[in-house]
Amino acid sequence: MSSPATAPPAPTNLKRIVAASLIGTTIEWYDFFLYGSAAALVFNKLFFPDSDPLVGTLLSFLTYAVGFAARPIGALVFGHFGDRLGRKKLLVLSLLMMGGATFAIGLMPTHATIGSAAPVLLTVLRLIQGFALGGEWGGAVLLVSEHGDARRRGFWASWPQTGAPAGQLLATGVLSLLTAVLSDAAFESWGWRVPFLLSGVLVIVGLWIRLSVDESPVFRQARERAEARKAERAAEAEKLPLVSVLRHHWRDVLVAMGARMAENISYYVITAFILVYATNETGLSKQTALNAVLVASAVHFSVIPLWGALSDRIGRRPVYLIGAVGIGAWMFPFFMLIDTASFGSLVFAVTVGLVLHGAMYAPQAAFFSEMFATRMRYSGASIGAQFSSVAAGAPAPLIATALLDDYGSSTPIALYVIAAALLTVVAIGAAKETRHRDLSDVGPADEADSAAVRKADAHSL
Repeated sequence: MSSPATAPPAPTNLKRIVAASLIGTTIEWYDFFLYGSAAALVFNKLFFPDSDPLVGTLLSFLTYAVGFAARPIGALVFGHFGDRLGRKKLLVLSLLMMGGATFAIGLMPTHATIGSAAPVLLTVLRLIQGFALGGEWGGAVLLVSEHGDARRRGFWASWPQTGAPAGQLLATGVLSLLTAVLSDAAFESWGWRVPFLLSGVLVIVGLWIRLSVDESPVFRQARERAEARKAERAAEAEKLPLVSVLRHHWRDVLVAMGARMAENISYYVITAFILVYATNETGLSKQTALNAVLVASAVHFSVIPLWGALSDRIGRRPVYLIGAVGIGAWMFPFFMLIDTASFGSLVFAVTVGLVLHGAMYAPQAAFFSEMFATRMRYSGASIGAQFSSVAAGAPAPLIATALLDDYGSSTPIALYVIAAALLTVVAIGAAKETRHRDLSDVGPADEADSAAVRKADAHSL
């Protein structure tokens, strides 16, 4: 092999790094998911009041999908500078951008006040949210992955992943509380703004914690090697991380994109679209649907580290396949249970769906981190994860709502998720197992760096 692994940090230091990544990702996902829940519940009335209710929901989900379109751009920009400047600096910036956009949504005038300018402004702020989230995920999981030891990387790297259900839990919990204590008129008038404005407080807490952690030691070592290469080859410009990713890791990018299809689509069908389906098709109240997602998100949060630990024992690919095959098999029972219009059945359907989703989501952080060399890892992991979101998570609630409108049945929606699951199974089948890889090993982008260092050492003798 190559260079020895970096010594794992002290347990207290690693736990602080994990906590910083988890709290930061929780806040960012809270902001992102809050928009999705509000889009399903009230944005159709506040920003698209002249449309048919279901059409208004479609338009509302369309602004929701715009945020996903900005995520690949965020992945490119944040990945480039994250591979050049470091993980920590870019994570602070992404948190500020996401929190600022979310807080601004809470202050926005609606269609009744400024007319068609309202949905335009809403869309712009959603684009900023998506741009920030596109850079957040890669940096957060890499900061943990590159600090931790290889033996338990799946477990430790899965903790930032719990930021998604934690953010969903927080967003849904706040909305559920408000819908419980406020009348529909009060909630639509001003109550919906409260959770968006709360983001300002959460961002201050997140920044305080994130600024307290150290930069990844693996990245620092790689940067030192890169500086040595620059000194040795002053006339030769260093390749952009994106160029290196596409040259050395194009296959890994495609695998990551395919792996994300079932994970991303199933999640947004289960947590966002289900708010529309349960209330419109089965007659359940908003409060009941939100409570079901709330309970399921709590279970989702608790099982992700367990799936991550299992990926350390049996590998990333087997655990991921359990999730992909399971989610495809669960789709028809999922909708059959919801159609009973029973709260218990709804909770069970969503909970099992999210547990199976966790089998894909938990090993994803370590799996994608291990695919790429250090000096292109932020770019590679971010591009692989976020480019697929445009075709997967972005249109998922929109497609599901359109299928429901066209066919009046859940069958096409179930088939849609099953098709995504099959694509993910193919992608994982084509992937290599990565759990034994050392992130400090020399990768394709680092060989030149190491050669430069060795040559410099030879000249100094």
